[in-house]
Amino acid sequence: MNAFFVKGYTVDALAMILLCIAVWVLITRARAGMKIPAINKIAGLEALDEAVGRATEMGRPVHTTHGLGGVSDAETFAFWGVLGHVANMCAKYDCRLINTCRSYLVMTVNTEIIKQSYLEAGRPDAFNPDDVRYLSPSQFGYTTAVVGIFAREKPAANIMVGYFYAEALTLAEVGSQVGAVQISGTTSTAQLPFFVVACDYTLIGEEIYAASAYISKNPVLVGSLVAEDWYKILIIAAVLVGTVIANVIGPKDKNWLAEFLKK
Repeated sequence: MNAFFVKGYTVDALAMILLCIAVWVLITRARAGMKIPAINKIAGLEALDEAVGRATEMGRPVHTTHGLGGVSDAETFAFWGVLGHVANMCAKYDCRLINTCRSYLVMTVNTEIIKQSYLEAGRPDAFNPDDVRYLSPSQFGYTTAVVGIFAREKPAANIMVGYFYAEALTLAEVGSQVGAVQISGTTSTAQLPFFVVACDYTLIGEEIYAASAYISKNPVLVGSLVAEDWYKILIIAAVLVGTVIANVIGPKDKNWLAEFLKK
């Protein structure tokens, strides 16, 4: 076995091969229209239509932000899936969409995503590039600018998905003060309590990574997501079984399970 795997990583390699097989099988089944486990409902994502619809009825804009993440951050990639869906709905409902950015690189990507979403909705003429705004690279310079936009524009929906720092509570409080329906999501455990308290819906941790699959129903994304969830369940089960074997069933003088995992 050591001829094929680097010593100390044999178990890791086997685990990765198992994950790849599971992903391939579930993607193949999803593409073929065969039944695979459904994704549990996520209240925050279910509420996106309601939030945009409410903004349309009130004649007020929708605000979206990815927080302070950069163009290479996983949280920003998760936001792009949400942004495309929200932009498509705004185009269909003829609702104004304001997107604010701290990074000029992210702003460039956001502009293209929103433009493409408006094109797919058959409303390319409704896209306004001035509503995709690069504000400031400074954390609180950006926060202050967003607060000013809230005070002037009074968005009816505020969608914040990405990575947030100390500005999280400020944005959520001001959004609440202007009466916006707020849907938030982040992997920052330090900021989650503020979002839970101040927002109507909060995506917790890795729920933001499931957003693209949940919204688009794309077979590749859905199959990958289900396979990853199965894999997590398998790992948890292996940890529990291994703990029992190592501490209860296995010999006390030599832990064969630990020796195997070192290979």
